Amino acid sequence: MTMTNELAAGFADKVVSAQATFRAVMDAMARPGTVQQLDAKLRHAPLPLMPAAAAIALTLFDHDTPIWLDAPLKATSAVTSWLRFHTAAPLTDATADAAFALLSSVDQMPALDQFALGSNVYPDRSTTLVLQLSSLEVGDAFELQGPGINGRASLLAPLPAQLIAQRAALRPLFPRGLDLILVASDALVAIPRTTQIMPKGAA
Repeated sequence: MTMTNELAAGFADKVVSAQATFRAVMDAMARPGTVQQLDAKLRHAPLPLMPAAAAIALTLFDHDTPIWLDAPLKATSAVTSWLRFHTAAPLTDATADAAFALLSSVDQMPALDQFALGSNVYPDRSTTLVLQLSSLEVGDAFELQGPGINGRASLLAPLPAQLIAQRAALRPLFPRGLDLILVASDALVAIPRTTQIMPKGAA
C-alpha cells in the first residue's frame, strides 16, 4: 500500500461507520463501565493507534477540535499525517488547549490537572482523554459508581493508582472535570466526570 493510499484509507463506509461509532460512544457515556465493541470497518489505521482510537478520531475530530498527542504518537509521522488528512484537526503542544487528547499508554500521561477542565459556566470546554490500554474487560479490579450505573459496576483495566487518585482529586471541582474514554483494540469504555472509580471493595 502506497503512502497516498494509506492516508486515503479510513472507514470502509464513512457514513455508516461514523454513525455506529458515535452511537457506541454515546452508549458508553450513558452507561459508564459497559464495554462497547465497535464494528466500524477501518481500511487502515497507523500504529500505534488502536482501531477504536482511530474510529473515535474519524468520528469526533474536526477542524474545530485541537488535539494533543503523547510523545509516541506525536513522534510517528504516519499517525500525525493520517489524523491531519482525515480530520483536519489542528495539533497542539499545550494540554490545556486540547479538546481531545490521544494517549498511547498510561505511562505517557501528564497529570490530569494539566488538561482543560472547563469552567462552571462552560464545563463542556474541557479535554476528553482517549486512553489506549492493553486490555479492557468487565471484571473485579475497579468499581464504578454514579449516574447511569445501577448500584456499582465492575471494570477490569490496567489503570495506575496515580490516575485514580488524580481523578478523585478533581471531584470537588464538578461540574468542571475530565471525561475519559478507555480503548483496547476495537473496544471502548467511557468514564465520564460524573462517575466515581475506586478499587474493588473500597467504601
